[in-house]
Amino acid sequence: MNLHALRIFAKVAETKSVTQTADALSLTQPAVTAQLRSIEREIGIRLFKRNGRGIALTEMGKMLYPYARQVFEAEKEVEYQITLLQNGKKGRLRIGSTYVPLNFLLPDWLAAFKTSSPQTEIELKSGNSAQVIESLLQYESDVAIAVIEDLHHEEIVTSHLTNLSYDFVVPADHPLNGKTVPLERLSLEPFLMREEGSSTRDKLFSLFTSKGIKKPIVDLQFSGVHEAIQMIKAGYGITLVPRDAVQGSLKRKEIGRIYIEGIEIVRPVVICKRANDLEENRTVDAFLQMKGIGPFKKPAAN
Repeated sequence: MNLHALRIFAKVAETKSVTQTADALSLTQPAVTAQLRSIEREIGIRLFKRNGRGIALTEMGKMLYPYARQVFEAEKEVEYQITLLQNGKKGRLRIGSTYVPLNFLLPDWLAAFKTSSPQTEIELKSGNSAQVIESLLQYESDVAIAVIEDLHHEEIVTSHLTNLSYDFVVPADHPLNGKTVPLERLSLEPFLMREEGSSTRDKLFSLFTSKGIKKPIVDLQFSGVHEAIQMIKAGYGITLVPRDAVQGSLKRKEIGRIYIEGIEIVRPVVICKRANDLEENRTVDAFLQMKGIGPFKKPAAN
């Protein structure tokens, strides 16, 4: 069926006037009349009849009109949905994130994004640095956000988000709470450690190694920051955690902090993408543009 003629039919049925339809669609009256005759010939049904000086729908025309409206209402909806897709307002966004960005950076960001783009679907996956990077490489996530400074992978590009300070925390009644000590003093303490694949674990070990100090003993191993903090609150061990994760506990004096002579641990939070994505994802682009993230670049080689 000629949709152009059907559109003209629907407009004439609405206005009951060839003249008004011609003005509304920027056509001549003869062009409108020709299209009406064309659609009647095509379907073999008379759609209009004379009604005094004007025209009116035949019974067949009255039956066809609601379906014609549905066609063009559907067309408008398709155009609207396409506009949403083009502007990144509709689609799927899959994020893999480590604990601190997931809990302290992403909530406000995601809330703002969902408010501006309510039809987007967002999937969050949490894990340690190795896990979220692997999720990105396996196309299970669209972006990965992690606290990591030693990422060197030819298939990944990164953009810096912010920096985080890290603290050594202990139970509130620990004898070193509030004191400044040399790093080697901590090698004598029972450490609560993140699992293998955690960049915090790697950072801790490299810190001791770079100073020529014996690595601390891993007394207990946890799969998350929260679990380690709870163990510290319960009165045992020492661990290295992001300051943002323990500020409340420190203020409430539920845990304590040890200062290290000449050392302030600051680590970058980066957002990662695959370097050569073949499929465009405008939802991801809109998410990144909201925070002005970019440009992305390959991490410097060692």
